[in-house]
Amino acid sequence: MSRRRVILLSTPGLRVGDVTKEGTPTLHGWANAGHIAELTPTFPCVTSPVQASMLTGCPPREHGVIANGFYHRDRDEVEFWVAPNSVVRGEFIWDALRRADPTLTSAVWHAQNIKGASVDFIVTPAPIHEPDGTMKLWCYSKPDGLYAEMLPELGHFPLQHYWGPLAGIQSTRWILGGARWLIARHAPAFHFIYLPHLDYAAQKFGPDSAPARQALVDLDAELAAFAAWVNSSRVGDDTVFLVAGEYAMTSVSGAVFPNRTLRQAGLVGMREKDGREHLDLRTSQAFTVVDHQLAHVYVKDSARVMQVADLFRGMQGIEQVCAGADLGAIGMDHARSGEIVLIARADHWFAYPWWLDDALAPPFARTVDIHRKPGYDPLEMFFDPATKGIPLNTDLIQGSHGAPASHARQRAALIASVPLRQPSARGALRDVDVKGEVLELMR
Repeated sequence: MSRRRVILLSTPGLRVGDVTKEGTPTLHGWANAGHIAELTPTFPCVTSPVQASMLTGCPPREHGVIANGFYHRDRDEVEFWVAPNSVVRGEFIWDALRRADPTLTSAVWHAQNIKGASVDFIVTPAPIHEPDGTMKLWCYSKPDGLYAEMLPELGHFPLQHYWGPLAGIQSTRWILGGARWLIARHAPAFHFIYLPHLDYAAQKFGPDSAPARQALVDLDAELAAFAAWVNSSRVGDDTVFLVAGEYAMTSVSGAVFPNRTLRQAGLVGMREKDGREHLDLRTSQAFTVVDHQLAHVYVKDSARVMQVADLFRGMQGIEQVCAGADLGAIGMDHARSGEIVLIARADHWFAYPWWLDDALAPPFARTVDIHRKPGYDPLEMFFDPATKGIPLNTDLIQGSHGAPASHARQRAALIASVPLRQPSARGALRDVDVKGEVLELMR
């Protein structure tokens, strides 16, 4: 009997209630034939930490991915969407498989923190920024030359449809097309495939909106075509589809601006350039790196941590202010964490701006710029015709995630196309259990 292959489809925002016979027949069919359960993400419930938790079986305090971005204290720099795999600690699924059987190969598509990983095949966006300011579409791949080899058949990865105002199903379709291309030539035993499509409409219009429901229909149609191809291929008889929702969105009605609070307290350092206000990390006594519904507050004087924390206590839209021993209680007792961690209420999210007048916002605020902003900016999915740029109106955002999954509405879905042999002994499945379920399916 041949060993099973597993395709793990990481689909952020998928909930158990989203799976219906009429709207998502492919997902419903897998669930009906196999298994469906709630999946509880470990805080913080955002992409990079959850993916690291699924792939290593470790929580953030162990694997070290405490958000989608880090503040590097040694060089006073905030870096979002950190690429190197070396920032993650723990044994990955592919390492465990190789240890059990050196002949087993694995592939990863568009995971976070993946460059330089020990996995056999990797494709992930890595656009080349030319000296003249232009950008060349490209992807990092392993082995070297893999992406270039794909280009004649697939063309370039449509980065403009992966993030920004044009984000849409085209990026998910390309990723699944790439996976088919790789399966046809190399047939890896394990596949991790990140499919971002449900993220877009749920944040822009709300997780229960008509556009969000349409996004489910569109994703399911792509999965149907992908599954039909896989099932008719040479690996079809041995392949199991495992779908992990990463996290669930909640409807939101407002944003919280922690950097403005720190600025008004005289703690944020500023510098002016061409009549615009820029955050100066070097001279800031405290500042915040925001990420959906969590925020890391970095305080340079340890004696002032509790004083700074008090600025946020009782503030509208904030559920928890954690500092000192409280960081351990939420699993954020890691060297990369802020001295204070803020958690938003389920109906609010954190925005990064420090300026008090939009006329003084730095130019990059109105552009898709995931590197210069000290935080995640969901407004990059919108376009303002009046300014021909990204709008600054945070009221546009209708969905968010990241807060601890303490309620059913904050839990995602885990679906397997076959019955799970040993669902988590603890009963409720968590993101850290996904690695074990994959390994059990492949025994």
